[in-house]
Amino acid sequence: MMKTLKFIYALSMAIVVLFGCTDDDDLSFVDKVVAPSDVSVLFKVTQDNTGVVTITPNAVGASNYNITLGDDTTEPVNVIQGESVTHTYAEGTYVVGIEAIGITGLKTESTQNLEVSFKAPENVEVSISNDLAVSKQVNVTANADFAVSYDVYFGEPGVDDPITVNIGESISYIYQEPGTYTIRVVVMGAAIATTEYVEEFEVTEILQPIASAPSPPNREETDVISLYSTKYNDVPGTNFFPDWGQGGCCGSSWAEFDLNGDKMLQYINLSYQGIALADGTTIDVSGMKYLHMDVWTADENMRIETSLINNPADVTEKPVWSDLTAGEWTTIDIPLTDYTDQGLTVTEIFQMKFVGDPWATGTVFIDNIYFYKPSTVAEVPEYNAPSPTQDEANVVSIFSDSYSNVGLSELNPNWGQTTTLTPVDLNGNNIWLYEALNYTGIVTDYGNPTNLGGMDYVHFDYFTPDAEKLGLKIVNTVVGQEDIVFVDKIVRGTWVSVTIPMSNFNIDASQVTQLLFDTEGGSAKVYIDNLYFYSDSSSQPEVVAPVPTIAQNDVISIYSDAYTGVTLNEVNPNWGQTTTLTDFNVNGDNIWLYQSLNYSGIVTDYGNPTDLTGVKYLHFDYYTPDATTLGFKIVNTALDPVQEDIVFLPEVITGTWISVTIPLSDYNLDFSNITQLIWDTSGGSATVYVDNIYFHN
Repeated sequence: MMKTLKFIYALSMAIVVLFGCTDDDDLSFVDKVVAPSDVSVLFKVTQDNTGVVTITPNAVGASNYNITLGDDTTEPVNVIQGESVTHTYAEGTYVVGIEAIGITGLKTESTQNLEVSFKAPENVEVSISNDLAVSKQVNVTANADFAVSYDVYFGEPGVDDPITVNIGESISYIYQEPGTYTIRVVVMGAAIATTEYVEEFEVTEILQPIASAPSPPNREETDVISLYSTKYNDVPGTNFFPDWGQGGCCGSSWAEFDLNGDKMLQYINLSYQGIALADGTTIDVSGMKYLHMDVWTADENMRIETSLINNPADVTEKPVWSDLTAGEWTTIDIPLTDYTDQGLTVTEIFQMKFVGDPWATGTVFIDNIYFYKPSTVAEVPEYNAPSPTQDEANVVSIFSDSYSNVGLSELNPNWGQTTTLTPVDLNGNNIWLYEALNYTGIVTDYGNPTNLGGMDYVHFDYFTPDAEKLGLKIVNTVVGQEDIVFVDKIVRGTWVSVTIPMSNFNIDASQVTQLLFDTEGGSAKVYIDNLYFYSDSSSQPEVVAPVPTIAQNDVISIYSDAYTGVTLNEVNPNWGQTTTLTDFNVNGDNIWLYQSLNYSGIVTDYGNPTDLTGVKYLHFDYYTPDATTLGFKIVNTALDPVQEDIVFLPEVITGTWISVTIPLSDYNLDFSNITQLIWDTSGGSATVYVDNIYFHN
């Protein structure tokens, strides 16, 4: 590279200095009144050894400014938005203070150093680099002694004016084309003399993705058929580069590109390429609605043809073309009707084909190839969460219409999260809706921490269509302690009740000031209700289980005072168990009490089996003082051989009512003729109270 360094002369300069700033007043969730932000100042210094500086402040939401000049001037100067103040400085370094004032009186303060020197800039250091994330973007940073700003001439033909930037800060520029350019940097201070730096720099373009394709959403297994994706279970044995002659005719080739552990298909000089399922394998995608792909290319004006090929015995294929955007991921969702409207049957898909346009000149990266239909998981709750029943005297409530809540100073405070929070009224009940939730905070009162030392459990209800993880963190900022507990398994599309023993949190709970919901790096939609702490230390239930809210016509009830249930022929039939079953009553609510429970059956009606086809969830409430294992088995005795499957709870919590929701997709059986339900403690002998056993959507 060619570099030169010399002195030149100039007349004047102007720079923009951007400040980091902090709000003096908290963001109020309710009224959203904020202090001014994004404070900046324009210093214009005459390069004639006079030290005359023109100061122009700016900020978002400011109406006027108090400027502290930083020399022996004692009083700040007030400047209204859009105007300037001029001041003469002697040689030296000054701290200029800017107080931005909004129309509500809220203020934001910031400072910036200003060096006034009549010496030419010395010890110039210039850094020029290609941006790692943006194709053909060059980043320049200059530092020097006795300098205030620098001009950058980027050397692109037809662009003659420089860009001026504050010394020590960076400037970025995107070229139209890659190549070698003469970049000239002129470094300036308050002196007449300036210093120049010149470099011949090669501008490059990025020819491969530097970030992964968008992560596919969570979907039920029945809603997706995947060929290539780390998110879903792929059809096994697929060949992503079958030899169809494309290499010999056109020099087209294939590789599996690895981007920091994320693998994707790379088709080089794409003429045509194929994907072939394993011999004898076909997939019926007629129940799906879309074909999805994510495609990246660095090539301008490129298109890709995607053909589906059906029926190995009588091959038929139809194409669909898609435009690609250079330098970024293009998400493609092709309606399968675009194929079927061309006469293609999609019940025996065994191959796919990609064709590039222009032919055999461009390279594409492809990820997340799958067929899908809109999710069968509910996106929004139709009913409220179950109504809490704990005695208010034993509760410290954060958010619930059922209790008096403690005072909250901040909701979703600006801690750098992506999360938005919206209050929602659902059937007259207030709930919180978090969207793009990665994490969010709840601040009670830093000056008056909440004492949760006497609480045994924390409870909340959540509804999510897409979260993968959800944790609750409890923070004691007084002593600097925090701990988080994640939900064992996320259930999507229905209200789920979570109860966590406070003993699971390794923290001094006597001075709690913050609570945080965390999806561990995810981005999810989550509704929250009934967030409260409570004490419950009895050996038997003293309150009823949370009251169900789902309508009768959406429920198949086995046992609950809230619903009319199906016919039960036998309860705790004599199958050799040690279990005894008696009726128990709390405040007029009927409950089953199992004692010495090792296992116990419930028989609906052998002559009229219960059809649970299409039903999504099993719900029940239990209370136990001593069980360590608890499983629920579902049996179809109408089949030969009999079909059955059992799901055990990941954790049994003692001493309080626990609400359980299990997706029926966790069971591997035919649900059309269910006749038996069985409790199982895996050889234990426990006391278990049970209520509200029902299936629902």
